[in-house]
Amino acid sequence: MGQIIMHIDVNSAFLSWTAAYEKQMGIERDIRTLPAVIGGNEQSRHGIVLAKSIPAKKFNIQTGMSLMEARRLCPNLLVIPPDYDVYVRASKALRDHLKRYTPDVEVFSIDECFLRFTDISRKEALDLAYKLKDGVKERFGYTINVGISENKLLAKQAGDLEKPDKCHTMFIEEIEEKLWPLPVEELFMVGRRTKVKLNRWGIYTIGELANADYKLISAMLKSHGRLIYNYAWGRDASTFKEGVPMKSVGNSSTLKFDVEDREIAHLVLLSLTEMTAWRLREANMNCRVVSISIKDKDFGFKIKQRKLMYFTDSTRDIYINACCLFDELWDKRPIRALGVHVSDLEFAKIKQINFFQDELSLKNEILDKAIDKIRSKYGDTSVIRGAFANGDLRPILGGYPDDEYPGMRSIL
Repeated sequence: MGQIIMHIDVNSAFLSWTAAYEKQMGIERDIRTLPAVIGGNEQSRHGIVLAKSIPAKKFNIQTGMSLMEARRLCPNLLVIPPDYDVYVRASKALRDHLKRYTPDVEVFSIDECFLRFTDISRKEALDLAYKLKDGVKERFGYTINVGISENKLLAKQAGDLEKPDKCHTMFIEEIEEKLWPLPVEELFMVGRRTKVKLNRWGIYTIGELANADYKLISAMLKSHGRLIYNYAWGRDASTFKEGVPMKSVGNSSTLKFDVEDREIAHLVLLSLTEMTAWRLREANMNCRVVSISIKDKDFGFKIKQRKLMYFTDSTRDIYINACCLFDELWDKRPIRALGVHVSDLEFAKIKQINFFQDELSLKNEILDKAIDKIRSKYGDTSVIRGAFANGDLRPILGGYPDDEYPGMRSIL
């Protein structure tokens, strides 16, 4: 018996989780059976489709499309604002459920993860996959796809073969039959630009890529070409990491109005830092790099980062550095969106005192943890900073956290 990897993918996750939540709340409708989308608020300038139902798909509504365009295609379209707290809780509940079957669970994104088994046969794995799929549907009220193989790459490709509510295998000996006939853009890591280049060279299917001249692909696309060439053969040397292998933690937000004042911008950064630092502490992580991003009203984008002298999870330390970066980066153009990210993460349940930290910084770390406990129990606005008491800005900003997951990093 060799290693078995399963790829778990929630079908239309945001829509499915919203539908399951509404059912628990006693709402009669099932948005999965209606022309419906999960989308932002156009008045708040978050007007894009994040997820769509199958009936909405029949109107040619696509993820990433503006809500205005989606409504033009389907005048009676039901638009539901996203609830990121529900999605994060649903994702965690699913992972906790999957850990009943194996402790080896690696998160790939909010709605995808990998499971590893080392003591079952292929037949047992397929039987278990159906048990997992049906169990999630019965327990949580939504569907998943399960892909099965001996490595993560092929497990993910298997899970994408046919949706929704399906189980598929794609072992090495099945590549020629199941993987090679697919359009080349369906291969993991082949994006739109790479697709155009490959098509220009007469490569339209994954099989044609696999059987192309390796030296040509390597010369034209460099290391990325070598990577996707090996992926076309099902070769994946990525390692399996349990838990949430985060490279960074962060939040960004498109603002309801263009910010033209430095003090207001600093308040927005504070609001974003509150959530970012809270989630950093929740993961028992410390950071040593702080970065901020600015998108102006003309969609110009800038980013700047700073490496600290010590690892920290302090809201105060992250915020001070974020403000300094902002002051260095901002060119006075009206701001449409701001973001705060932390990276160069270190896992540490016990943090050593650092020579470069002052006494106030150490006291704030203790205060942060006390506030976290209160917010976890009574809600994220149960304790807010005085700067937000009489204003219109939310004290904690940020939608779905845009953490970076390294995913399948090959060493080929």
